[in-house]
Amino acid sequence: MNKISTKIIATKYAKPDVHGAINMPVYRNAAFEYPDSQSIADAFAFRTDLHTYSRISNPTVANFEAKIQQASGAENVMALASGMAAISNTFLTIASAGNNIVSSPHLFGNTFSFFRSTLASFGVEIRYVDTDDLYAVAAAIDGNTCAFFAEILTNPHLEVANLPAISAILKERGVPMILDTTVIPWGGYDREKAGVDIDVVSTTKYVSGGATSIGGAIVDYGVHDWKTNRKLSALPKPKGMSRFFFKLRSEIGRNIGAYMSPDTAYLQSLGMESLELRYERMAATASTLAHSLAQNSKIAKVHYPGLPDSPYYSIAQQLFSGNPGAMFTISLTSKSDCFRFMDGLQIIRRATNLFDNKTLVIHPESTIYATFPPELKRLVGIDDTLIRFSVGLEEASDLLEDIEKQLSIQQ
Repeated sequence: MNKISTKIIATKYAKPDVHGAINMPVYRNAAFEYPDSQSIADAFAFRTDLHTYSRISNPTVANFEAKIQQASGAENVMALASGMAAISNTFLTIASAGNNIVSSPHLFGNTFSFFRSTLASFGVEIRYVDTDDLYAVAAAIDGNTCAFFAEILTNPHLEVANLPAISAILKERGVPMILDTTVIPWGGYDREKAGVDIDVVSTTKYVSGGATSIGGAIVDYGVHDWKTNRKLSALPKPKGMSRFFFKLRSEIGRNIGAYMSPDTAYLQSLGMESLELRYERMAATASTLAHSLAQNSKIAKVHYPGLPDSPYYSIAQQLFSGNPGAMFTISLTSKSDCFRFMDGLQIIRRATNLFDNKTLVIHPESTIYATFPPELKRLVGIDDTLIRFSVGLEEASDLLEDIEKQLSIQQ
């Protein structure tokens, strides 16, 4: 089986369902019964794969994790309550006071806030660098660097770092690459070429299948050697599990308590089955819209790495299989023009989130980054003339008509 859709749909249950259900049932229970004392002791000690408590693991969630493993080729997957839970659990697993993380400042608002405020309060330094400058990336790394972090395609800047070149630098220094790959799902990018060690993903987006539920996932490919990480180097390495994932599963995930609910896992398992089909349609429509709107004189600039004039066109062609995602942005001349344009749209919805079945539009500066002071908005590269589109499953011609009609009546 080479096709992702087939792998996802053909994912086997860990145990046959007693009734032969084709879809994994929802196990809403909290606890699980054992035939004897030794069995429950073995389960809690990770000597078996039996479930103990649904805050720690659950059959419905485990089946969803198995689908992600099939789609991604990962060694292990942990599903969580949100994309931010995936990010926070990952860095609480690897980072200690005195460590630093090298990262682009061009991040989703809550990720930036987690790094700058939450994680920094525990003594972890965030070193922001221009990821287009490989010398700056290399210079920022030292013996206390616990990870390099970036978004595979920055939201909403739509920048693409030269990940293969950065990966080569990281491997020389023994530093893992952790990427937020929410905006390009598995199969849409070449993980090995990019050099990714761990994905963190908001499964709310493409995976859920129409924004049915909030979720996240940590995807560990099991390829990084954690011998230089002082929190992980002395830990045991169970068979089929990296030291990172052992720490995550046995301690951090249990203690933080952000494991995905079985109802969410059920919905997102169904979403997984149509992931590839929906992604291809959305990404194709986004490409059509971006190329058409690039010719419209009412728009100051269309930002989309699939356009030949994008500074990221070449690296996007290398990393992404097909069109680079279903998001693009436009710049108008003022904030008032942005609001006036958005208020006139009839098909496209004014809402946050990405990759719903419905096409969504938002003004990031006044919403996602609304609480950021001006100096932080400058640091994260957000201005008030930018509008972000998340493309859904409507017909491209209808979406284009909706956009162009409003542009035509702009003052």
